[in-house]
Formats: sequence, C-alpha cells, structure tokens
Amino acid sequence: MAGHSKFKNIQHRKGAQDKKRAKVFSRLSKEITIAAKMGMPDPDSNPRLRTAITAARAQNMPKDNIERAIKKSADAGGENYEEVRYEGFGPGGIGVIVETLTDNRNRTAGDVRTVFTKSGGNLGETGSVSFMFDRRGAVEYPGDIADADAVFEAAIEAGAEDVESSDDTHEILCAMEELHNVAAALEGALGPPPSAQIVWKPQNEISVDEETAEKVLRMMEALDDLDDVQNVYANFDIADEILEKLSA
Repeated sequence: MAGHSKFKNIQHRKGAQDKKRAKVFSRLSKEITIAAKMGMPDPDSNPRLRTAITAARAQNMPKDNIERAIKKSADAGGENYEEVRYEGFGPGGIGVIVETLTDNRNRTAGDVRTVFTKSGGNLGETGSVSFMFDRRGAVEYPGDIADADAVFEAAIEAGAEDVESSDDTHEILCAMEELHNVAAALEGALGPPPSAQIVWKPQNEISVDEETAEKVLRMMEALDDLDDVQNVYANFDIADEILEKLSA
C-alpha cells in the first residue's frame, strides 16, 4: 500500500483524525471554496466541488459549514487561495509530494522547507519527484465494508483498473478521467465512498527499516500539521510488523 495510505491508516489507529477534527473541517472548507471559485458553485456541474462535498460529508461536516464554504467563493473580499505543489526527498531517499492551498506563498514555502530540513531531507525543483508517480483516481472504503473479493468484483464492474485491499482499507484505482464515473458506480454497489479524489500514486515504493520509518512518519505528520497543506504523498513502504509496532 502506498505511503499516503499507510500514513492515513496509522493516523486512524491513533485517533488523530478525531483530535484534529477542527483542522480537518478547515482543510475541507478551503477545498470546497476553491473548487467552487474555480468552477461553478453547483456540484452537479462541477466535478471537483462534488468530490470535495463528498469528502466533507464523509467526515460528518455539518451542512451549514459546507454551504458557508460554497458561498465564501463568491465573496469578493475573501481570501484568494492558490494551489502550490512542493516536491523533495525525505529520510531514506523517499520521494515526497506536498499539495498546498495558500494565500501566502512565502509563508508556505518557508514552513514546508523547514519540515524537510529538520527531517534530514531537502526540497527539490518541480518535477524532481513527480515523474516517479502517476496521477490516478482513487476511491477508498473502510476494510469492513465488504471482503476483498466482493470489493474487487464491484470495482471491475464500475470500470476501475485495480484494487489494493488491507485490513484497514480498500483503495480502488482508476484512470484520472474516470474517477467520477467509477465513484458513482461504486456508490450504487457499496454505498457513498468516504474518499474519492485524484492522487499521486508511486510507480515503485522504497522499503524502509524501523528507524527510518519512524523518521518518515514523523515528517509526514509534521507536513500534515501545516495549515496550508492539503495532501502529502510519498513512495515509502513499511512492513506490516513495523507498522504495527509504530502504531502501538
């Protein structure tokens, strides 16, 4: 399973999402606002906004919060966010991609660079890491939604290309352009997905030992804690026994 998914799983086991619910809502609100501003404020005609609202509902974000975030997109005096992507290398030489939404490039760049430096990594130029990843559509369900065979069958019927299942999650992968069609088909078979988004999927993963894994996860958490960061992707692989030990 990709580093991004492993990190999300370890967060879930530690209850980090519950502790950071206010931050999660803030992040989702920001994505809804920029999605509505860049397209139409109607989710039926704006796939990105529809995806953002799906993610917000999966986190039990109140309807009023969602509507406020959409209305904020039309506020002439509101903040103007822009999307900025950072790429670099972390402990063990892993590749890291950081997606941000920011109203201050200098602040965000400084914050991201500080985390890379403190983690023993370094920022690279745009394109220095992303060539090792593919842009894919990814729909996620919890591991207990159904067994792996049932999810795989539903995924193939929906037009997906691959499924990666573990005890924690089922990650259903498809062509980037087919994400919304696949997600809609899966909703009919498995119910509304907690997550449906375009992700950076590593072409190959780098296995890390326990010492490096601890440093990597600490770096991922530090990046994820930054206010301007929306998503963090990396190409590390942690053996299940090490992951269990670090999750304890």
